This record gives sequence, structure tokens and C-alpha cells, in this order.
Amino acid sequence: MSEELLDPNKHDRRPWGSYTVIDEGSDYKVKRIEVLGQKRLSYQRHKFRGEHWYVVAGTGTVTLDGVDHVVKTGEAIDIPQGAAHRMANHEESLLVFIEVQRGSYLGEDDIERLQDDFGRSS
Repeated sequence: MSEELLDPNKHDRRPWGSYTVIDEGSDYKVKRIEVLGQKRLSYQRHKFRGEHWYVVAGTGTVTLDGVDHVVKTGEAIDIPQGAAHRMANHEESLLVFIEVQRGSYLGEDDIERLQDDFGRSS
């Protein structure tokens, strides 16, 4: 995606890659998430939302309540509300997935980080 065309209120860079909000409503949000090679998101959980992840490019390893699941291009996994989860990219190439959030509150501050490679806390 060309960054100069992105709305800064809907796009954010993170140490592991970036995300772009594609669509949102009062009880849902859709994001395109890019995970750089050899990076992973924090191991976290959400109090107010569940998520559905659909991989569109690459292969990811999803840790869901301590169990690893390999998710390849064209495959999806559901993250129940309150479940501990993370996505990891063990490849060199970019991993891209679509995240659909559903819940009563979808703010970025509904993250309880259980472990983080970049020293960030909840």
C-alpha cells in the first residue's frame, strides 16, 4: 500500500509491521494487518471484542490460549473474546491478514499485553 495515500487516523506503524483500518461501525472494525518477516504481535487478550483473522498472503503461526496453529494463505481462525492470542511470521516474506473485530468496544486501549518482544506494556 502506498503510505502517502493513507489516512494517518486509519493507518499505524508498529515495531512488528503496520495496520490500516479498512472499514468500521459501532460494533465492528476491519483491518488489513502486515507483519514483517521474523516478527510477531504481542501475546494479548481483549476484554470487549472477539476477532476473526483471514490470511491473504504468507503463512502465520497463531498462538491461541497457548496452542500454536499454522494458518496459510486462504485460511482463517477465530479468536474468541478474552482468549490469549498472537500472530507470528516465521518467514522472511511479508505476512498479510484481514482482521474483523466484533464487540461492544473496539478501542486500541482494549489490549492486555501478556508478553511483548518490544517492551510495551498494557
